[in-house]
This record gives sequence, structure tokens and C-alpha cells, in this order.
Amino acid sequence: MSQFDVLSVGDIVTDAFIKLLDDEAVSYENEEGKWLAMHFGQKIPFDHVEILEAVGNSPNAAVSFAKLGLKSGLVANVGGDMHGRDMITSLHKKGVDSRFVRINPDKKSNYHYVLWYKEERTILIKHEDYEYHWPQLKDKEVPKWIYFSSISKNAMDFHDDLTEWLEAHPDVKLAFQPGTFQIDVGVERLQRLYRRTEVLVLNREEAVEVCNGDYHNLHDLFDKLHALGPKVVCITDGPDGAYASDGQHRFKMPPYPDPAPPKERTGAGDAFTSCFVAALIKGNTIEGALQWAPINSMNVVQNVGAQEGLLTEEQIEQYLKQAPEWYKAESL
Repeated sequence: MSQFDVLSVGDIVTDAFIKLLDDEAVSYENEEGKWLAMHFGQKIPFDHVEILEAVGNSPNAAVSFAKLGLKSGLVANVGGDMHGRDMITSLHKKGVDSRFVRINPDKKSNYHYVLWYKEERTILIKHEDYEYHWPQLKDKEVPKWIYFSSISKNAMDFHDDLTEWLEAHPDVKLAFQPGTFQIDVGVERLQRLYRRTEVLVLNREEAVEVCNGDYHNLHDLFDKLHALGPKVVCITDGPDGAYASDGQHRFKMPPYPDPAPPKERTGAGDAFTSCFVAALIKGNTIEGALQWAPINSMNVVQNVGAQEGLLTEEQIEQYLKQAPEWYKAESL
């Protein structure tokens, strides 16, 4: 039995994508944000539904790692229902080891509804109430890396269990992509986890919320995020590209040019982050990881859902060969 390259940790879900007709809804913006509106109390036609199994931040990353040739596993919870069985089957088909996916016989599996309007999506979520337990890993099952992302607010004690395990296994590196709850709970509660982090990836708004830094000053954001403990910090910035720092060198990377308008943006961040981490696991520099990651993200948004457009290493290398001259990391 070969060692896991990376064990992803986080919640898993089935997403039902409901494609809304363009003329049956409207989006608008006001001082409170952007809104999706439909007629109330009526029967509203829709285009079609696509069911995507075994998705979520960490499952998406686990599939991405497997696609990139890494030995990939997942720690997650499912219910004892058909949806849970289907998610485990889906992981197997995509090359992800599911031995640490815990089946909860008396629970339902997570099942979300995605209102897909034009290229954006609004997700109706409900996290099932599982008891979270860190698995007892045998010596041969201890991974080289842990990739930790979005998990239920019911899993607070689980963070402590994972942190204690990581502190007892100093050779295991941690990549942390905090989810909404993990950001909301605050840095002080998770300070040991941040201190143990090798690679931290956030978007620019999340970075400001985590470290209370200056949105307009990337160096301030990097300084404050590194002060929490992470050795490598990557900040994504939508159409403006991404930035990364190892504490001494800082780089800016533009997006890879889209071959066509995005079909749907779900999973773009997961594709970017997992590819960035995979490149580092494979021995790449942060400049090289910054070149890989936007390509994976670009291709995912050309498809529906977070996993369909994930690329192999060979495909990424082919896109790099075709990249325009300006597609390279530059010092920040």
C-alpha cells in the first residue's frame, strides 16, 4: 500500500443544478448586494436539472488531485441513504480513495439545490448534523499532505482533533482553504491550525476578513497572514488574477485567457487552489504553481459544476505551451 500524497478533509454533498430560463428571473444590485428575483407564488418554468454527486470544496480538491496523478483520499461524512452510496461510488470512479468516508446509517446525506442563472449560481444549503471524528490512521495511511476546507459549524471540536493530530505528525504538511464558517469563527479560535499551516489560500475579501488587513495593500495582507503562521500564502482576486508569497518573494499572476465566456462559475476557486497545492506537492516553485492554477480554473468554468473541467498534468502543460507571452508570474 503506497502512502497517500494528499488526504482532503471536509464536507461532501450532492448538488442539483436547476438551470433557470433567462426570461423567468432577473438579477439586480442595491446597497445590500446582488439579488436574484423571480415571480412569487407562481409556477416558474425551468430549462433542465443536472445532478452532480460528491462535490464540495474538499471533494472537488480530492478529485482534482487524483486527476493530476496524485494518490488522493477523502475524509468526510455521508448518510445511510442512496445519495451517500452514490457519492462514494462517484469518488471511486474518479480515482479518490473513500475508506475514510464515514457512513452514518441514521442520517441523511447533504443535498443542495443550485439555482443556475446565466453564468452565476445561488445555492440553497443545509448541512446535516453529523458527529465528526478524526480517523485512526495506520502508519501506512499517514499522508504527505492534508488539504482542509469547508466543513459544518457542528465540527468545531473536530478542528481541535485534527490540529492535535497534525502537531503529533510534524512531517505532514497542511494546506488550508477556509470555508465560510471557519472564517466566521475567527482567527483566535483556530490560531493553532493557522500556525500549523504550510499553504493558506483565500480570496482577497476573505483575506481582509481573516487578518483585518488593508484591502488595497497586498503587502499588508501578506504580512498579517504570514504572521498567523502560514509559510506560503496565496490570495486570489477574480478577474484581476492571483498573488502568492513565501514570506520573502511575492508574485502577481494574471488569469489564463478564457477561450469562450464562462458557462458556469461553480468550483473555479477549488480548481485553482487544488492545482496550486498539487504543483507544490509535485515540487514546483510558487511561480510555477501560479502558472498551473489559473489554467485549471479557466477550464472548469467552461463546464457545468466543479469537477467536469478538471485537467490532467499533461493537459495543463499543453495549455502552458499555447500561453501568450505575457502569461507569467511577475514580482509584486
